[in-house]
Amino acid sequence: MWRLLVCVLWWQVAASADDLVVRTAQGQLRGSIMKTIDGKDIFAFRGIPFAKPPVGDLRFRAPVAADSWDGIRDATKDGAPCAQLDQRFGPPSEDCLNLNVFTTKLPKAKGDRLRPVLVFFYPGGFFSLTGNSLFAGPQYLMDQDIVLVSGNYRLAALGFLSMQDANLPGNYGMKDQVLLLRWVQENIAAFGGDPSQVTIFGYSAGSWSVFLHMLSPMSQGLFHRCIASSATPFTPKNGRPPVEVAKQLAGLMNCSTESSKQIADCLRQKRAEDIVGTLGDFREFAWDPITVFKPEVEPDLGDGAERFLPDDPVKLALEGKFAQVPLITGYTELEFAWKSLEILTNTNWTQEINDDFERVGPILFGYERGTPKSRQVSRELRKFYFNDQPISNATEEELGKLYADSIINFGEYRAAKLISRKNSAPVYFYKFSYPGKWSYIYWPAGTNETYGVVHHDDLIYLIYNSVYFPMMTAQDKEYQMMKTMTKMWTDFVKGGNPTPRGAPVEWEPFTMDNLKYLEIGTTLSMKRGVFQERMSKWESMFPLPGINPTKSG
Repeated sequence: MWRLLVCVLWWQVAASADDLVVRTAQGQLRGSIMKTIDGKDIFAFRGIPFAKPPVGDLRFRAPVAADSWDGIRDATKDGAPCAQLDQRFGPPSEDCLNLNVFTTKLPKAKGDRLRPVLVFFYPGGFFSLTGNSLFAGPQYLMDQDIVLVSGNYRLAALGFLSMQDANLPGNYGMKDQVLLLRWVQENIAAFGGDPSQVTIFGYSAGSWSVFLHMLSPMSQGLFHRCIASSATPFTPKNGRPPVEVAKQLAGLMNCSTESSKQIADCLRQKRAEDIVGTLGDFREFAWDPITVFKPEVEPDLGDGAERFLPDDPVKLALEGKFAQVPLITGYTELEFAWKSLEILTNTNWTQEINDDFERVGPILFGYERGTPKSRQVSRELRKFYFNDQPISNATEEELGKLYADSIINFGEYRAAKLISRKNSAPVYFYKFSYPGKWSYIYWPAGTNETYGVVHHDDLIYLIYNSVYFPMMTAQDKEYQMMKTMTKMWTDFVKGGNPTPRGAPVEWEPFTMDNLKYLEIGTTLSMKRGVFQERMSKWESMFPLPGINPTKSG
């Protein structure tokens, strides 16, 4: 049905772009004009509903496509972010399943060439942030000839609460993303986008999401290339069982925990803000774990319902059960190294991690708990990173490396190996180390001194976050890096190859044999074996069949 509607709808646009009226399968939309960093007009359509509000009986269920409307719907403003504690990007709401479309050219005739499409899934640990234009601004990317889509998905318990059964199967937020991608297939041609050239791009939780779309049977055929930055679902098993977490939430909300139906029925009566307000009660040590509610494997209940994730991600990847599409993946130089400051600026936390590393280590660094394997890993980590010395200011750098490797680096390295091993398309790996004047972490706090190139810092040059940063100007030295990044990313969106024509360095694909990656720093250079000694250590602790640890050096 989607393909048939595309053929009918894509040319049904107002005759003059000045009118900014587009007809979609659900009805007409009026947009507004924004500007790129270089002054080009962006035709922006914001706050478009792609699903019914997931409230009442629709809470904790798969999303239902939005109803049609009569007349011309206003699409000149962002919709609400999904329910969360963060209010910097607008008042959150449970009525949040909306998306934005940005283009610099609307089709005027049936024969107009359609442009490749980039769909962005935002970061935030599956508990915060939004796809609206305050966070995911189009001003940098839209100087390139693509169509950009961003949108929201449900977060925290409202998006991922699971009792592993039919009453609370989980993965509602991931199914929101699938419905958004189906909306793109049905409607994007009306905005000048090509539904046969869709790239999905995610950062952090969004990156985790992109890898899961590669694995999910629900997502197959909805995209054709992938960009996944700074998070994967391929890290060692960690965290508490989802049923245990769900029962804790129910207890916090004064709901019975005798059955999953009682939990679901009770929680549907509670206010969304009260449910997300419990997030701090799930912290176990310092500010960790970062992610509590997240995508989980859905059991086969025999009821014919669509399952987003039918098996363990590592198992599916080992078996080659993923979309065979080109992939860019990678991370920043320091990633979560800054989290060492959380520990070392609190003497009680520093003392506790030193006194009880076997209990605290799995919480902070994400591996199994309370088993002989867990205790062995804890001993090996203390020996490898700290040479069995106390964790202190003298070992801040080593603690930072452990945070970065455990949360992001090893998972990304494993992802590149797993996917390249059986992918018929190329995998491009990168490490971003460009030291710009803007960062998501400044230290000392309140100064303009950046801690280093940390988590999210590469995103600064792709997606404009107007709440955190001023817009770059052509006079900023960072402007050229922004141009380099947007050119590489959109060249990949257009043709699957991120090396621009005439570039001084060819970005060569990563394989299990060559381990090649692009260093994106003050210059671009191809290198081999990122953080090899550290990655080899992690591979030796968590081996996989068919994935041999690479010798360091």
